[in-house]
Amino acid sequence: MAMDLNLSGKNALVCGSTAGIGLASAIELAVLGASITLLGRNEEKLQKTLPLLSTAAGQYHSYLVADLSDPASLKDKIGRQLSETTFHILINNTGGPAPGQAIDADFGDFLNAFKMHLGSSQTITQMVVPQMKSSGYGRIINIISTSVKIPLAGLGVSNTIRGAMASWAKTLSLELGPFGITVNNVLPGSTMTGRLDALIRNKAEKAGKTYEKIKEEMMAEVPLRRISEPHEVAAMVAFLASPAASYVSGTSIPVDGGRTGSI
Repeated sequence: MAMDLNLSGKNALVCGSTAGIGLASAIELAVLGASITLLGRNEEKLQKTLPLLSTAAGQYHSYLVADLSDPASLKDKIGRQLSETTFHILINNTGGPAPGQAIDADFGDFLNAFKMHLGSSQTITQMVVPQMKSSGYGRIINIISTSVKIPLAGLGVSNTIRGAMASWAKTLSLELGPFGITVNNVLPGSTMTGRLDALIRNKAEKAGKTYEKIKEEMMAEVPLRRISEPHEVAAMVAFLASPAASYVSGTSIPVDGGRTGSI
């Protein structure tokens, strides 16, 4: 039997979809035939993203202007969208917390990151799961970090919150599995996004090194000796969203060029 990657007739809600991995994921899902609802804070960027999405399968794409740090507003806007759209695929994705050591972080830093990441993901997931159950198709995919396998130095708050996200997702996979809904995490390694650019600049400034030198050092830590492009991570997202991944659930899959030092 040929591998079934066809997403025609499926609707996907993609968070943080105007740049980086979120944007690349929206593009890949549309190529496979899904209709995309983009979600982000900047309406101008959302409008510019729509034309990048394939309509070869006759899809209709739309967007929601929403802030993941504002659960009440988020719930209201998604609720209105649900009256028009049945979502089969949810991509939970948001920018990571600011770098820094865990010991130096205020408790509020953890709370804000928790609300932004796990809080928004829980809010959206609760709203779309009933539709997934009734439609007989559900794919929940969380873009997290390889730090859930091995914590990354200098990302104390991020390591903590990403770990919570991974545990939450595993728990959901147990609860939703009986309904045929899969829940998986994609763990990007060094990927050339705006966030990585900012991290490289921050590290270069603190170390007194050039941007290029820090980037070279990062690439040297990766067995494939390069930093990935967002579309390479999005390919895994698209696979997990497809019918072909129907028996993959409760996993955290690194897409990191082999960098993570665990099996």
